[in-house]
Formats: sequence, C-alpha cells, structure tokens
Amino acid sequence: MVDKPFEAIVIGSGATGGVATLTLAKAGIRVLLVERGPELNAVEAFGDEPINTFRRISSVINGEYLSQHQHPGFWKTNPKLYANKEENPYSYPKESPFIWTQGHQVGGRSLTWGGITLRLSNDDLKASQQDGYGPEWPISYEDLSIHYSSLEKFLNIYGHKDRLKHLPDGEYHNYLPFTESEKYFAQRVEKKLGYKVIHSRGFGPYQPGSKHDWPLSSSPGSTLKQALQTGKVEILSNHIAEKLIINKGKNSAEGLIVINRLNGKRKFLKASLVVLCASTIQSLRLLLNSEKTNNSEGFIDYSGQLGKNLMDHISTCRFFTIPSHQDEKETSIKNKTAVLSGAGSFFIPFGSNHKNTTDFIRGYGIWGGIDRFEPPKCLKRNPSSKTGFLIGHGEVLPHKENKVTLSREVDKYDVPIPYIKCTWRENEKKMVKHMNQTIEETIKVANGEIVPFPKIFNFPFLDKILTKAVAIQNEPPPPGYYIHEVGGAPMGKEKDTSVIDKWNRLWDCKNVLVVDGACWPTSSWQSPTLTMMAITKRACENAIQTHQE
Repeated sequence: MVDKPFEAIVIGSGATGGVATLTLAKAGIRVLLVERGPELNAVEAFGDEPINTFRRISSVINGEYLSQHQHPGFWKTNPKLYANKEENPYSYPKESPFIWTQGHQVGGRSLTWGGITLRLSNDDLKASQQDGYGPEWPISYEDLSIHYSSLEKFLNIYGHKDRLKHLPDGEYHNYLPFTESEKYFAQRVEKKLGYKVIHSRGFGPYQPGSKHDWPLSSSPGSTLKQALQTGKVEILSNHIAEKLIINKGKNSAEGLIVINRLNGKRKFLKASLVVLCASTIQSLRLLLNSEKTNNSEGFIDYSGQLGKNLMDHISTCRFFTIPSHQDEKETSIKNKTAVLSGAGSFFIPFGSNHKNTTDFIRGYGIWGGIDRFEPPKCLKRNPSSKTGFLIGHGEVLPHKENKVTLSREVDKYDVPIPYIKCTWRENEKKMVKHMNQTIEETIKVANGEIVPFPKIFNFPFLDKILTKAVAIQNEPPPPGYYIHEVGGAPMGKEKDTSVIDKWNRLWDCKNVLVVDGACWPTSSWQSPTLTMMAITKRACENAIQTHQE
C-alpha cells in the first residue's frame, strides 16, 4: 500500500487515465494512478492462440461471460481482458437490458479498443443551435483542436485529409489503402448514390516486434509508458476507488477511500487533485456514492443531473458477400496492411447530412470493411466471394429517464452496485431504420448480397452462439453493446444545469476533474475515445496552471 503523499490521484488507467497521468507527470506533479484490476505484462494481457480461442468458447459455454461475448472485440483478443458480470455486478430493468463491458487491468479498455480516432466538429458540439434539442457543449471545436493534433502526432495516427466540414481532418502521417474489394465498393457507391466513402482514421494493425510489446493504441504502450519514464508516477493496482472525502466546507475534496481488492481493507488517500478516468459508469458510481443525496458528508450536485442522460451509440450491422475483384496475392491473408484495424477500414460519414429524411434529428456514420478477415477457403461456404460488413452507429439524444442510479444491492466489498436504466426511444428507432435502408442500398449497388453471418462461414461448433448474437438480429442491439457509453455528469455553463464546468471541474469542488465519457452533454455519432483524450489533456493542463498559480 502507498504511504507517501502524492499531489494528484488519477482513477483509472485506460485511454483517458494514461493521458491525465502523462500530462500531470510531465509538469512535475507527483501522480498516484489507482487501478481496479491487476498489473499485467503484455504476454499475460494478450495471451496467445489457440489458447485464447479455447478460453472464449469454454467461458461462453460455462456461463462465465453472460453478455461480453456479444461484442466482436471479445472474439479477437484474450477474454480475460473482459470483466465477467458475476464478479462485477450491476442491475437493470428486466424489460430494458444494458450490456456493460468492463475492463479491469492496468490499461483498462484501451487494451481492447478498436482504435478508430474521429474528431468532433462544431456541428456536433453546437447541434442544439440547429435543431433546438437538448444542451450544447460549453466548449467549441477550437478549444479541442490543438489537443487533437498533439495526440494524433504522438499516437502516429493514420488517415486521409478529406476536407469535410462535419468531420474535421487531423494530423496524419499516412493512410492505409483500401483493399481491391473496398475500392470497387467505394467507386460504385459514390457513382450510383453520391455517398462519400473515406479511409477510416486511427491505428494501423498491431504488429509487435516481440510478445513483450504493447500496441500504441493502449495506454501501457503510449501515454502511460512515457508517464512512468518521468519518475513521477506510481501505480496502485488491485484497488477500487469507493468514494471522495469532501472537506467540511463542501468546497474541496481531501482525497478518497480505496478498497484493496485482494483483502477488502479500506484506506484513505490524500491528494490536492483527483482526476476521474474510471470509465463513464464507474465514474458515475463513484460520484453518486460521494454526493449528498447518497452520502450525508458528500458534495452537492445543484443541477440534479448527476446520473441522468446516459447515452450510447445506437448501432446496426449487416454482413454481406460480393464477388471477388482482386488477385489472390492481394487478399488480407497475405497482405498484412489489409488486416482489419482502426485505420484499415472505411467510413461513410453522413453526420447530419442525411439524404431524403426529416424523420429524425442528429446524425450517423457507417463503418465497414471488405476482405479484411477472410478465413481459409475450406471454412467459407462460398470460396469465390469476399466477405464484408457495414456497421451503422448513430447519435443518441440525451433523455433524463436514461440514467444510472445506485441500487440497494451491494457487491462483495459492500459498495452499492449501479442500476442502469436505458432504452432506445423514438428518434433512435427512426434513425436505425434509415441506417438499415442506407446499408442495404449500398450493398445492392456494389452487387453484394446480405448474408447472415452463420451462413457465410463453416463454424458448426459456434452456430448456436452466432445465431443468437444480438449484432445480427433485425432489432438493434441493446444500449451498451457498442461500448461508447457517455453522459451522466455533463459539463456546462451553469451549475444549476450541469454537474461540472467547462474545465471539467465539479462546480463546488474544483479539485475534482471528471474527464472520461461521463462529462459529455451529448453523444455525437463518432467514436468517442480520441475526443475523451483531448478533453482530458485540456482539463489537466488547465489544472496544472491553476495549481502553479
């Protein structure tokens, strides 16, 4: 257990936790990084094949993972990176399931992140000025632009400058080429439908020099790695942040209580700055457990918004096949750059620029890839075809009844578990219907055929599991599936309408920063992680300046 004093405590070691720790440490601030899970090396974290496959199949069959296997990422990496529900309980209404994917280890969910890095624009941050619905962000694109650029350069992001107003370009050193099948698809869609098809933006395929290398998309391979090199950082793993301790004046946090996950013992940790990077729902759980409504000695949320307006992207997915349009030597099996990755894929980035619709507000984008995960021909039912997927993900409007509260149930450490109530509403249902229509017309003009995933491959032992997968049903997967949950502690201009200010500080406890997805007033449609990281960098730099003054 840590005994020496630290100036700052960062809770959570994922994408935002790594940025917060590095930003503070580079300024000379002593940082304690608190992580709920263990500290693993890269070999332990990522495992190896075929052992990972056996682990996935056996864990699903024996019920160890009740919902995590629904997400495609579960099938690409070590299932141990996905926290099982039995040890990490939460609850929800029976009629409104929520899939909460947790990652408890140093590096958090950055170890399973798909690595797509799309910027938000003022169209997203100021959307309510156009349609009159909900809050707007208290910051603009200009406030984030410099931080986007810094992170993209640091992380070696791939992408193409497309000059789209609603999807700002970033700082890219190169872009990954389309496969031949994707070129054909893009040409047909742009010619026949006029839809812009762009190279995705993000990380390239993970190609380690050795088993001991971390991917650059993970915090241990990038931000956290450099933070530790400063000598200003210590990691406290296997410890759960339970609640903030607020001073008698209710205007500052003195520190927090942590629980040793291995023996259940509690301890108070003191710091002059606390930064919440625990992930949206874990941060809301801690804040709710620290607020006066649930804790008589806690801080006061004047807005009444804490926990409300939880959002996640609504999504829909279609798998399809198209005739082969390339030589065998160009297939993804032989061409490592054609492996599916954050940058090795494509987008149809509509945003709010929809075609022929006034049924719903806000926007969506469609992510896809073709010929990037082809198995050997003996496992394909149509060996002469190429396999593709299109996934639409759209903005979900904030709604006060979509929320996180504390249950009367507690976990094994006697901490209240989250009760998550979230459901798709009329705007989202109309949007996903439009997504499906758009996806179907793009596949049709590319001479493709929509085929249920189990009918594409010969995987007899997985047929029952795949047939039940929520991603391939007619109805959209339940909230939480896309692992893009945001909201619940929104930033804003006034403390009677928001939980934190424009610098991500609790209004009356300004030494507490909330920088992960919990701080989002609206969800936009883009993958949120890069924006979370930019928000974190901005907030921590401001906290450093305030600290030095």
